[in-house]
Amino acid sequence: MRSFWEINQTIYWLLIVADIIMAAVFYKNKNIFLISLTIIIFVFGAWLTQNRIVESQNLKLNGQNFRGEALVLKSSPNAFGQNLIVKTTAEKIKLLVQIPKYPEYEYGDLLNVECTLKSIENKNADFNYQMYMAKDGVLYQCDPVKSSASRSASQFNGVNKIGENKGNFFLNKIFLVRNLLQENVRKVVPEPERALADGILFGGSSQLPKEIQNDFSKTGMTHIVAVSGYNVTIIAEYLILIGIWIGLWRKRAVWFAIFGIVLFVIMIGLPSSAVRAGVMGTLLLWAMKNGRLANSENAIIFAGAVMLLINPLLLRWDVGFQLSFLATLGIVLISPIWEKSFIKKNQALGISEIIALSLSAQVFVLPIIAYNFHIASLISLLANVLILPIVPLAMLLVFLVSLAGLIFPPLSLVLAWLAFVPLTYVIKTVHILAGFPWASIEIEKFSGWWVTLYYIILFGIMLFIKNFHNVKFTMTNDKSMSKS
Repeated sequence: MRSFWEINQTIYWLLIVADIIMAAVFYKNKNIFLISLTIIIFVFGAWLTQNRIVESQNLKLNGQNFRGEALVLKSSPNAFGQNLIVKTTAEKIKLLVQIPKYPEYEYGDLLNVECTLKSIENKNADFNYQMYMAKDGVLYQCDPVKSSASRSASQFNGVNKIGENKGNFFLNKIFLVRNLLQENVRKVVPEPERALADGILFGGSSQLPKEIQNDFSKTGMTHIVAVSGYNVTIIAEYLILIGIWIGLWRKRAVWFAIFGIVLFVIMIGLPSSAVRAGVMGTLLLWAMKNGRLANSENAIIFAGAVMLLINPLLLRWDVGFQLSFLATLGIVLISPIWEKSFIKKNQALGISEIIALSLSAQVFVLPIIAYNFHIASLISLLANVLILPIVPLAMLLVFLVSLAGLIFPPLSLVLAWLAFVPLTYVIKTVHILAGFPWASIEIEKFSGWWVTLYYIILFGIMLFIKNFHNVKFTMTNDKSMSKS
């Protein structure tokens, strides 16, 4: 609530006082105890969020010059160059540095930076880039000082590499493996299939040409290159199979899969969608290992709660977190309804299940997409049915290509031809579907109030359906009892 509305400090104190009085008077009542605990958690959450927001707006160093060493934490290439997230070695301040595409930098590079610090610019009125970066602790944009006396391109932009592999030893090795795997794919898979291969295995669509990115957006297929729960599920299934194949017992294979998921999420840079999917996947795998399938609703809510406890700014200023959390919650809450009423009666090569999962996710994320991107895909259901069955095969073949490049390079070329087929199929199918004039519609005005009203109605309908099913189940049991 504090992410979306200002809350007067007086309200916090009134809630705390009321909470203490209520707990003292009704300390034996369990329900009152739960209410009291809820109030304390609410106040703590609002206070935590308030502190983070104030911290992101308190820019004491704005306008000052910086000159010193900084360590590269993340490098994100784009159409205009590359965005570097660096941390100064002395002050431990995170900065955003926007520089040309070459020379390229990566995690662990030590740079000598000379720049002017300023607040991060919001170039798009519909997107708060300043708060989006603040959620990661990046409060300043570092404009490199340009000097005509500098000889090299990197020095001309106020950035000069003076060392490498200076980051965390463990992360350095993981990112080194990722870079090797990516490079093996780049050598044998042509564009734009190479960019798609990189996206479905390691996440991110920035390497895809702008036209293809637009096609994915129009058809609602961006999630396959965002490392969603779907991708993590595929990886977990493959890892369990590999574990069993190398001779592990099933419980040990589950631990093997959990360890693999953790490494994978770290390898791709810890994006929120992958972290959320990794946390939930780990919870469910752990439950399987212990012989009890945990309640999926509890798992996804627990994953979201942990992430927001660590970083409360994710809730409003990270669209990726919103989409991944709501899509998974939609699948968990709505899929069982589809399964009871439709899937069991209509099994057609798994297509009915794909339709149910896609619809469940789309229903929950539609208002978020409309509000943030002003577009709604009308063909996403058909696109998911045609493409999702191919994604696991494409991911497996791309991974084998990258692995073969390390072991026996000529084999990677043969596997690349096999991987090229499903990758091309995905790109061509998305392009054809996006070409239909009715594939998507633009939504110019969709306010936050409409988003709120949508979810109130949605949860109201779901509550009604849930109560209806419970009543129906009770009546069925009563009839069975009477017959007995």
